[in-house]
Amino acid sequence: MTLSHIFISPGHNFVGRHGLEPENHGMLALDRVECVAGRGLRGDRFFDHKPDFKGQVTLFSAAVFRDLCEWQKNPSLAPSVLRRNLLVEHPDLNDLIGREFSLQGVRLLGAEECRPCYWMDRAIGPGAEDWLRGRGGLRCRILTDGWLTLPAVPAAHAGPAAGR
Repeated sequence: MTLSHIFISPGHNFVGRHGLEPENHGMLALDRVECVAGRGLRGDRFFDHKPDFKGQVTLFSAAVFRDLCEWQKNPSLAPSVLRRNLLVEHPDLNDLIGREFSLQGVRLLGAEECRPCYWMDRAIGPGAEDWLRGRGGLRCRILTDGWLTLPAVPAAHAGPAAGR
């Protein structure tokens, strides 16, 4: 599994906002993030959210994101709009539900699908919630402490950090 983007947010935009306007806590793109077992990603809105929380870290498939951009006819859609923590190359994240796996030496437990909600229609576009059903990402528990780091990009291939 390859990691291509890391995001955290200091606050919730949608949680607890039913019937209200969303908050405006942006997603912060990071080159590395500290994973704390049983607690979450240091600095993220879900860090120490509640004991044994299933969404200590959320993953989203880069392949599904590319398909989403194509479906939306929006190649400039930023992966941060999904409000998931990690964008990874993995064909089917749902295969990891109920399984332990490792990402850069950090042990994770796939807890459940990160089901899309009606806010996706607002954040991405009409129909996004339905389109993302069954491919909304993966909620995980963090089992071991460690750091996740984006791979270094050779200078010859480095371009603007669009979407990061």
